[in-house]
Amino acid sequence: MSASILNPESSEPMMEINTTPLIDVMLVLLIMIIMTIPIQTHAVKLDLPQSTNNTPPPIDPVKNKVVVTPQGQVLWNGTPVDLTTLRQYLDLTTTMHPVPELHLQPDPQARYELVDEVLAVAKRARVTAMGFVGNEAYANF
Repeated sequence: MSASILNPESSEPMMEINTTPLIDVMLVLLIMIIMTIPIQTHAVKLDLPQSTNNTPPPIDPVKNKVVVTPQGQVLWNGTPVDLTTLRQYLDLTTTMHPVPELHLQPDPQARYELVDEVLAVAKRARVTAMGFVGNEAYANF
């Protein structure tokens, strides 16, 4: 250490700047800026569709038929449904007593991927009473 720090009565000028007050002022300014910035909230406004269909789902208590068409449609007892609606119907059938049978009838020209997705939905819904209908249509393939 230099002699000027040890001996304050020395006539030599001090070469170091005391930065403590500068740091204190900067910290106070930073805190003031943080306190005055408004809290940013991020919200995404969505207009969700309102269900106007209050009719119960078309579930037959004895058997339900799922048809996969060559055009890529899935039909539940003759009504077009998507895979989410199919899952909801299958979940409802598994809670019924006795559990209705599920008859799956894929068209021979239907895409295999869609038939596979329908089978996966049935498996995730834990369908136990299921059978394939119309296997004779595959005799020529």
